[in-house]
Amino acid sequence: MKRTLLTFIVALVAMMVNAQQGNTDNSVARNQAVNQARLTLISNDVKYYNTDDLESINMADGQVVVVTKSQKQDVYNGQVAAIRFAKKQDGVRITEAKGWLESAYVKFDLFEGATHYHVYVQGGQYADFTRIDDQLVRNYGTYGRADVVGLKAGTYSVKVVPVVDDAEVTGMASTATDLIVRNYDRTGYAHFNYNSGVGAYNNDGTLKNGAKVLYVTKNTAKTIKTSVVTDAKGGTTECTGLQAIVAAYEKGQDTTPIAFRFIGLVTVNDLDAVGSKEEGIQVKGRKADSELNLTFEGIGEDATIRGFGFLVRNSKSVEFRNLGIMRCLDDGLSLDTDNSNIWIHHLDVFYGPNGGGDHAKGDGSVDVKSDSKFVTVSYCRYWDTGKTNMFGMKSESGPNYISYHHNWFDHSDSRHPRVRTMTVHVWNNFFDNVAKYGVGATTGASVFVENNYFLKTKKPILSSLQGTDALGSGTFSGEDGGMIKAYGNYFDRMAAHFSYYTQKSPASTGYDAYETTTRDEQVPSTEVTKVGGTAYNNFDTDQSRIYAYTPDAASDVPAIVKGYYGAGRLNHGDFTYSFADNVGSDNDDSAYDATLGSLLDNYKSTLVGVFGEESAQPENPDNPDYPDNPDTPQEGTILASFDGAPSNSMFTIGGSYGDGKITYDGTYYKKGVKLDSKGSITFTPQKNYSMTLVLATSKSGRDVKINDVATTVSGEQNTDGAYYEMEPISITSGTEYVIKKGSAESIVMLIKLVPVE
Repeated sequence: MKRTLLTFIVALVAMMVNAQQGNTDNSVARNQAVNQARLTLISNDVKYYNTDDLESINMADGQVVVVTKSQKQDVYNGQVAAIRFAKKQDGVRITEAKGWLESAYVKFDLFEGATHYHVYVQGGQYADFTRIDDQLVRNYGTYGRADVVGLKAGTYSVKVVPVVDDAEVTGMASTATDLIVRNYDRTGYAHFNYNSGVGAYNNDGTLKNGAKVLYVTKNTAKTIKTSVVTDAKGGTTECTGLQAIVAAYEKGQDTTPIAFRFIGLVTVNDLDAVGSKEEGIQVKGRKADSELNLTFEGIGEDATIRGFGFLVRNSKSVEFRNLGIMRCLDDGLSLDTDNSNIWIHHLDVFYGPNGGGDHAKGDGSVDVKSDSKFVTVSYCRYWDTGKTNMFGMKSESGPNYISYHHNWFDHSDSRHPRVRTMTVHVWNNFFDNVAKYGVGATTGASVFVENNYFLKTKKPILSSLQGTDALGSGTFSGEDGGMIKAYGNYFDRMAAHFSYYTQKSPASTGYDAYETTTRDEQVPSTEVTKVGGTAYNNFDTDQSRIYAYTPDAASDVPAIVKGYYGAGRLNHGDFTYSFADNVGSDNDDSAYDATLGSLLDNYKSTLVGVFGEESAQPENPDNPDYPDNPDTPQEGTILASFDGAPSNSMFTIGGSYGDGKITYDGTYYKKGVKLDSKGSITFTPQKNYSMTLVLATSKSGRDVKINDVATTVSGEQNTDGAYYEMEPISITSGTEYVIKKGSAESIVMLIKLVPVE
């Protein structure tokens, strides 16, 4: 009773004092330059008092009395939810700032009380400080980061301003100055005689006039919206979701440039849809070489897609840059059918789904085929990939002009690239511990291999069925040869079984490459492939067919592609892994790296979110949504081998294994399943497939029984008679299949399953 009376008297006196002084609110504005007391009221209003001006803050029975040194008092009866003290700050602390290629970034410590930040850029095309998009300013939990993109070459300043209670605190802003920005290297066929800029950007690095910018995160991939012209009269359709927007361009009525900017990790389950079940996002024009003006780019160091890739068809002016691609469906990027002026650069390409056998690391990484032309693949890093790059199938007539430069083949296996029919310039690439072979030419291709650095690569250059490829057992293709001109390359010759022959010192089977003494020396028309009889087309000495370029010395290539402006994403991305570099061991090892695979499967960005959007659902690494999850049906083509054990857990084997000894698509297989009286292969697919059996037999008309129905292996015998590849048959999801002996014994070496849409 006494305490209640005392409290009442104190409050009454305080009210009388305030009434006499005519002042009931002595709080001040927020000022980060001084120490302050912060009272958060139940109404969410915030009151600040400079601590140097305070006599006391008294609390009793829910009442808070603030007394200043001048004896003014503010009384809060049951109104205060929390009392905190805000320490004096000297401003936003920028911890790292750099310019890169047509971009710059800053990292900064989080500012107390700030809910978000406004970031401004000055320099280049910006005469005054100009605010960047809020989506480019992100929260990484312990620090903030802003990336400024679309910059022309020049010197820039970036200013970070904290925002507290929806107001900029300009006095606490900090500025990073003298950030040097360079242009991307646009040398190559993607830009050859094409001056309007590939994708959504001009050649100076700035966005094209009228370009749209859409930000793709795990939370927005399904919900981004824009209107696309979809009929000849100019009518538009509002499209929602990444695939839906891209698909609308197939109508052929809209060429408005769009930059799709990826932020953080985006998985296949985050998408609104996939246009291609085999690849993922389908980018398709209405007809051959339709101009689209699309750029798919990553922001910062951690922009990654997992569980899907891209299929590009009938498209012109499309760019992919600064992205990591993990566990794609089939290919990371497949340029399939009538594309032109496509620019692929600064990607980190990792394993696809584990399909077993020579598909344990996935299928292709970046493939260019079916009359795709004027393409540049540059400054990409391939992490232990298997079948890295296929350029050309069997339907092209060439030349299809492709540039392939400043890529880093980091312990990858083969196809760097493998070329059919096309004309390809391979220059200034770093072949780093390549397990199988470097460049391979077949089917009349013309390839200029110039100023590359081959480290621990046992078969750096191959022309089909001649030279090194015709020695020993097996070939990398079995197809007619292609002609290769070589100049200025460095070979360390440290790999076990190193082999390289030129016309100056050929093997009994011919040579791998015609090596010139000068860069502009032509290959005589009398020099033709051993099989096929095709000559080199000397495109590189014809000014109407080659771009202007200045190659780096081969000795400088490793430092360039591993340097700050080199291959892969900005700062070489946020994913790190060290390969073993044992001479004679690692360079001969093409096996699937389970440790690397596990790291990819469990990869998680440290991104919390765009400031203001941090409440979005976090990633769930315990329930991954990529194809390698054993609880998820495998996507893409599966090639199962049986070299002493099934390469894919789908298959159960009865009986024993037998020696088949075949080379299929460049890979040697020794054993297969012996279909005798005890032999069988049992499996239940989780999707509809087209199935092809590969048998080790040189006899035509051999059959097997599939679910007790005789099936003749009626496909064509391969060139050296080592195997027969049967005509594909359809198999159905959920049905158990049992493959057994037919009219005679046989050995099943491989089973190829191609998904059926």
